[in-house]
Amino acid sequence: MSGEIILMRHGKPALGPISKVSARDMKQWIEQYDLAGIVDESVPQASQALARRANIVVSSSAPRALASVAALGLSPSLIDAVFCEAQLPHGRWTQPRLSPFTWAFMLRMAWLGGFAPTVESARDAGLRADQAMQQLQTLAGEENVLLLGHGFMNRMIGKRLERAGWARHESSGSRYWSASTYRKPEPK
Repeated sequence: MSGEIILMRHGKPALGPISKVSARDMKQWIEQYDLAGIVDESVPQASQALARRANIVVSSSAPRALASVAALGLSPSLIDAVFCEAQLPHGRWTQPRLSPFTWAFMLRMAWLGGFAPTVESARDAGLRADQAMQQLQTLAGEENVLLLGHGFMNRMIGKRLERAGWARHESSGSRYWSASTYRKPEPK
């Protein structure tokens, strides 16, 4: 039997008060988000149960992912920036002022359409997701692997796992602490 790959999103980031910002202000907000740990709250039971199934724990190098591994009471076998979130661009506009999460959605859509003046392109992030998928497949062999990563990059990795013949068995959505599990079908 081959191993299972569990792609789990980190816990809720510990951010200060959130006010409306401009697209230009998003540069600073993204930098703060990238440095944030996670809020001090209990880890959902379902996430704890999934994590206990893992023989190998892998983490993005982002503080929120590493803090999530620690909140699960685990130590990562591998920490690699290849698993970090696909970067968000920022704009130069000072108006309008919107919630950072509204900007994040709009900038992600623009990024998917090719807007990446200051960050890796969607194509480059895809190449990184290919590398991440290869690492996870290699580690999975006969072991169960847990990746503590990020929402968008985990989805990119998951799509690549499916293209490589892995089947998604469970998925708990896209919120913080959510996870999807993948298994390679057994040969007949």
